[in-house]
Amino acid sequence: MNTLGIIGCGAMGSAIARSLEGAVYLYDSDLEKARSLASEGKRTQLASLQELMQKSDCLLIAVKPQILATLYGQLRELGSADKNWISIAAGVSLDTLTEKLGTDEVVRFMPNIAAQMQASVTAVAPSQRCSKEHISYAQQVAQSFGSAFILPESQFGAFIGISGSAIAFILQFYHALAMGGVQQGIAYPTALHIAVETAKSAASLVADTGRNPVELATTVCSAGGTTIEGMLALAEGGFDATVMQAVRKASEKSSKLEALAKDAKR
Repeated sequence: MNTLGIIGCGAMGSAIARSLEGAVYLYDSDLEKARSLASEGKRTQLASLQELMQKSDCLLIAVKPQILATLYGQLRELGSADKNWISIAAGVSLDTLTEKLGTDEVVRFMPNIAAQMQASVTAVAPSQRCSKEHISYAQQVAQSFGSAFILPESQFGAFIGISGSAIAFILQFYHALAMGGVQQGIAYPTALHIAVETAKSAASLVADTGRNPVELATTVCSAGGTTIEGMLALAEGGFDATVMQAVRKASEKSSKLEALAKDAKR
């Protein structure tokens, strides 16, 4: 049975810790931050990295990349090569992690902010020679705070475009729908609530039926009806092309930032 230690008790590390069943060990250089999280129950604060390494089979890295860079030497001295690792450090590649930690038992996560509500959509990328056992365990960890998708690291940029950054796109769409409701006489709070609930309905339709969204949309469009008029307005406004461009721009920017981070470490 794996015991998990978390290095870093910031927003994301804390969200993951809260979602896990069973014992979880915590370490943060800010001892009060770790103590506060531990006081919520089911988690144990440890006073040092050495103690955390001794008691944990798997270590989850939840610190900023610049802080992680200062820890590699100490982690190696403490036996990082004999442990399994999960990292959520943004922009730190699997190549860097496996080299600095001295092991192939490394899985990289790319979660999103909804981890705080246990509703994250998380990309899970294992190193090429990572064991099936560790991949399976890491996937279970990711699923504890939402849904998980195993992807090659090379697709992380695309994942950002349709998930990490897309949360903002979807929120903007909610706002636009609500503002349309305002224009037509519904107060903004009510219009926003209706838009969010409608989005949930659409998501359920796709998830529960497994049908293509386009196929489902055509069933809503009656000949000469209201919906087809709105669909025409979306098409004339370049809706599909604009969304696809937003995904592409976010993906390309993510890839550039990853490349810059990698160059900075050389």
